[in-house]
Amino acid sequence: MTAQASTPDPDEVGQGINALEAYLAAQPPTQKPNQPPVQGPEPGADGRTRRVRKLAGEVAEAHRLAELQDDDTPLLLDSGRVRKRRRKAHEASRLHKLGQDPAMRAWQAARMRRLLVAAGMVALTLALAWSTAGVQAFAAGDAEDWTPAWVFAWLVEPFMSLALLTVVGAKAYLGTRGQPIKSSKLDRIEYGFLGLTLTMNAWPYLPGVADSFEVSRLVLHILGPIVAVAVVTALPIILEAFARLDHRPAGVAGVTGPLTGPSYSANAGADRPAGNPPGNGVDRVDVAALTDRARRLIASGDLPAAPSANALRQALRCGMDTARQVRDELRAGGGG
Repeated sequence: MTAQASTPDPDEVGQGINALEAYLAAQPPTQKPNQPPVQGPEPGADGRTRRVRKLAGEVAEAHRLAELQDDDTPLLLDSGRVRKRRRKAHEASRLHKLGQDPAMRAWQAARMRRLLVAAGMVALTLALAWSTAGVQAFAAGDAEDWTPAWVFAWLVEPFMSLALLTVVGAKAYLGTRGQPIKSSKLDRIEYGFLGLTLTMNAWPYLPGVADSFEVSRLVLHILGPIVAVAVVTALPIILEAFARLDHRPAGVAGVTGPLTGPSYSANAGADRPAGNPPGNGVDRVDVAALTDRARRLIASGDLPAAPSANALRQALRCGMDTARQVRDELRAGGGG
């Protein structure tokens, strides 16, 4: 079944055309016929060209920047580098303050003292080992290699070195404990061993003894004994200086000299005043007489105006407790 297209009615077509004409007649015309279109002003006619607009933007930006530059708030903020530097400065200040603490100063001194003693003993051992070959050549003489005389000649320097190290080690240990040994006998023993070592090393190379004298060979063989003499001489002096260290900061009230040692009253006998250990040659101490003697030493310049107890003990040859009594008498009486 097919549908046939309907033919439009002529009346309906006419009505549609009439309605369209009426609608168009009701609309106002948008442009008068035969009238050219209205054109706006040309760009730049009012003077606001592209350059003017660009410059105006730059001027406005400059005004805003000038207003913001007056604000110092960004300058008050710490940068990363500033914070890092402030942290390091604060740490350095704390370390400096800690370094002034008496306990820290004592620990630093003890560590340095151990380091110096160890270095000195190593140097002394190496110096004595250096001279072993020279002593062996002197002791062996014309003995052939690996004969008993040649072998035992190698033992001469070691047993002398062990004896010397015994004395030096004892003095070093007691020096680190604030009790340095002052004994002329021990000094003679030390220098006796060192003199023997020096002589045995240098003798075969002296002028008139050696077949051909050479200064370089002589210096090379006496180098070890000379180093040993230097170490043995310097080490007690260094340790005594460490023993006199005052670990309190400078300027503390009451600090007038090195710290005095502990009381020696335990060494006193029942019939001997405290502070005078046996063997010092003083049975009964006259503090007044020692005080007068100390005043004379101060007047002559042998003692400072305000001597410490240790200085008085050494000058008056008395015990530490007696030296403290003399010191107190001097302070009470104005020193002289």
